[in-house]
Amino acid sequence: MRIVSLVPSITQTLFDFGLDHSEIVGRTKFCIHPADRVKEVPVIGGTKNLRPDKIKALKPDLIIANKEENDREQVLELEKEFRVWVTDIKTLEDHKSFLHELGQVLHKPDEATHFIQKTDNIFGGIKPGKSIPTAYLIWKDPYMTVGGDTFIHDIMSRLGLLNIFGKQLRYPTVEFSELQTAELVLLSSEPYPFKQKHIAELQEQLPNATIMLADGEAFSWYGTRILQYGSYFHQLTGGLEEPFD
Repeated sequence: MRIVSLVPSITQTLFDFGLDHSEIVGRTKFCIHPADRVKEVPVIGGTKNLRPDKIKALKPDLIIANKEENDREQVLELEKEFRVWVTDIKTLEDHKSFLHELGQVLHKPDEATHFIQKTDNIFGGIKPGKSIPTAYLIWKDPYMTVGGDTFIHDIMSRLGLLNIFGKQLRYPTVEFSELQTAELVLLSSEPYPFKQKHIAELQEQLPNATIMLADGEAFSWYGTRILQYGSYFHQLTGGLEEPFD
């Protein structure tokens, strides 16, 4: 099967299922993992600005897209000529369902079962303590956060982090006044590359909050990438207990 992946986290997942560049025949420029293997796969544009001509030249049997990450109009155009699987993953349960379905598509059910069990082992072993009112910021100028219908929100909740914007949808912009109730502010490494200097900037406006950098891939990359962050999640939740007791 010749597959074009339009989603970075799914590209890595395909490799982890045992596929190689003879089967994964196209990827986006943001598909960066695994670094030593994706370089063998042709780039077909960005996640939201695909190159249909390059995709057509690859003659894929299957294109895997995502409802959130890819442009709807471009996906609809591809559906006129190719088999397109549009994934929609907003929760950890969606993530497990995706792994199961992918295992069926690839005729690799044992690999899917292994990854699902690993998911259960990681998150089943996390025992959140006090729910910490938290804001997770993904962008600057303007500041943007995550609503309750996102994958990041679901991961936050499983770590004992109470998303103060959980009643909003998608990725709302926020003002400093709306962040005042946050006891913890997480600055994601993606899509905006927050750095240490941004902690100091925010701390002036939010003197009572604990502000930390967060690994964006750990919170937002569903598929097999997230399974590399078991230790990270345990360290994060363990490290948060004392300051908020």
